[in-house]
Amino acid sequence: MTGQEELLMLRALVEKQKEELAAKDDIIAKQNIRIENMVQALLQARKKLFGSSTETSRNLDGQLSLFEKTQELAKELFGEQQKITVPSHTRKARQPGVRQEMLAGLPKEIEEYIIGPDDSCVKCGGALTVIGKRIVRTEVTYEPPKLKVKQIVQQIAKCTQCGKEGSENPKDHFQKAAIPVPVLPHSIATPSLVAQVMYQKFAMGMPFARQEKDWYRLGLILSRSNMANWTNRCSEEWLTSVYERILAELRTCEVLHMDETRIQCNREEGRKANSESYMWVIRSAACETIRAVFFHYSPTRKGEIARQLLSGFHGYLTTDAYAAYEQVENIRRNLCWSHCRRYFIDSIPLTSNGKEIPGSKGAEGRAYIDLLFKIENEIKDLPYEEIREKRLERSRPILDAFWSWVDEIAAIPTTNKKLTKALNYSKNQKKYLETFLEDGRLPISNNLCEASIKPFATGRRAWLFADSPKGATANAVLYTLVESARANELNVFEYLNYLLTEIPNSDYLHQPEVLEKYLPWSQELPEVCRLNHNYKKCLK
Repeated sequence: MTGQEELLMLRALVEKQKEELAAKDDIIAKQNIRIENMVQALLQARKKLFGSSTETSRNLDGQLSLFEKTQELAKELFGEQQKITVPSHTRKARQPGVRQEMLAGLPKEIEEYIIGPDDSCVKCGGALTVIGKRIVRTEVTYEPPKLKVKQIVQQIAKCTQCGKEGSENPKDHFQKAAIPVPVLPHSIATPSLVAQVMYQKFAMGMPFARQEKDWYRLGLILSRSNMANWTNRCSEEWLTSVYERILAELRTCEVLHMDETRIQCNREEGRKANSESYMWVIRSAACETIRAVFFHYSPTRKGEIARQLLSGFHGYLTTDAYAAYEQVENIRRNLCWSHCRRYFIDSIPLTSNGKEIPGSKGAEGRAYIDLLFKIENEIKDLPYEEIREKRLERSRPILDAFWSWVDEIAAIPTTNKKLTKALNYSKNQKKYLETFLEDGRLPISNNLCEASIKPFATGRRAWLFADSPKGATANAVLYTLVESARANELNVFEYLNYLLTEIPNSDYLHQPEVLEKYLPWSQELPEVCRLNHNYKKCLK
C-alpha cells in the first residue's frame, strides 16, 4: 500500500469518526431535550400535587414587561372603549350586629351566676345589695347528637256490630290504626337515621368505615355493610324517581354543562377490579331557571352514553374537547376556555423550586386568555343581549390577535412538547372555542360543572371505590340529590330526611305528578329544608 493510499484511508477514517461523533452529539441533544421535558413534567406534577390549587393569575416581578404585545393590545382595546365602572373592593371591619344576626336562629339559654344571701363585701365585710346584671360574654356550646329507640305501637279495634246475629258481616272485624310506611321494612332504619348516614358520606365525604366507629361511640353497632345496604335499597326504592325526574327537567333546558370523571367499581362483570369506570355529570347553566346537577354511572366513556343522556336535548352544551360529545345530536358545542388556558399553564417552564421562569410563550398565551376572562368579569351583570354585543366589540379583537399569535408561534420550531400541545389544541378547537360569542347566555368556561364535581372527587379520596355497580349507581343518585340541594341552597340532611319520610307514603307510582313537589327547586318544600338566610349573610 502506497503512502497516498494510506493517507486516503486515514482521511476516510477521520470523516467516519466525525460522522459518528455528530450522530452521538445529535443523540445527546435529543436526550437532553427529553430529560428537560421529563424534568418539567415532574415539576408540573409536583406543583399540581403540592402547590396552590387556584387558577388565578399572579403578577410576577418583572414578568409583565415581557408581554409588550399583549399589553399594547390590551391598552388599545380597553383604552378607547367605554368601560363599565366597577367599584374597587376594600375589606371592611366586621360590622356591629353581625354576630347577633348569625346567632339569631340558634336556641338560647341563660346561665346566671348570682351573689348569695350569705355573701359579704370582700373589702369591709358589709352586707351586699344587688343593683343590676350584665352580660359578660356570649358563647356557643356543642351538644353531641343523641340516639333514641322509638317503638311504633299500633292500636287495634274490634267492630261492635260485625259478627253479631243479623249483621251484614257474620265474622268479627278487627281494624288497625293507620301507620306510616317504614323506609325499610323489618329494619331499625328510620328516615332520619338513613338520611344522616347518606349526609355524612355524600355531603361530608365520610366513608362508611369511619362512620362505623362514630356510630359505635354513640352506642349503636352499625356495620358498614348495613349502611351500604340501606343506601342502595333506599336510593333504588325511593330516590330514583326524583333522580330520573331531575334528568328529564335538565333535558328541557337550553344551555347545559357536561363533564365526566373516573370512579373505580370493583365487581363490574367481565372487568378487573382496578378498571376505571366513569361518572358523567350534567349541570344546568347559570342562565337557566332550574338549578340542578345530575350524576350518571357508566362502565365506559363512550360517546353513546352522552348521546343517551342528552336524548331530547336541543341547545348549547359547554364541555371540554372530548370527541365523544360529537355523537350527541341536535346540540351546539361550546368549549371551555379554562381547559385551553391550562394547556398553556402546563407549558410554562419551572425552576427547581416550582416557580415560573419569566418570558415563556406559555405565559404569553395565558395572558391573552386572561384578557378574555377579565372582560367576562366586567360584563357578567349585564343583560344577556348586551353581553353578546360587548363580546363582539371587545372579545372579538382579542381572539383575532390570539389566533394570529398562535399561528406565529406554531411556525417556530420548539423543544417544549407541552407548548406544542397547547398550540395544537387551540388551533384544532378554534371553531368551538368561539361559540360563546353567539349568545350572551353562554359561559366562557365549564367551571360551574367542575365545581359540582369537586365534592365527588374529594370524597373519592376517602372512600376510594364502589364495591358493586349497584353501589356506584347509588353514588350517582345520592350525589345528584346532594349537589342539586346545595345548588338550591337547601339543608342537605333535612332534604334527604324529608324525601325518605314523604315519598314512601305517597302514591307517586300512580300519580307521578306528585314528584314535582320533591324536586330541589320546588317552592313546595317545607321551610325546614331551606338554609337559614342569616347564616348565609354571615358566611359571605
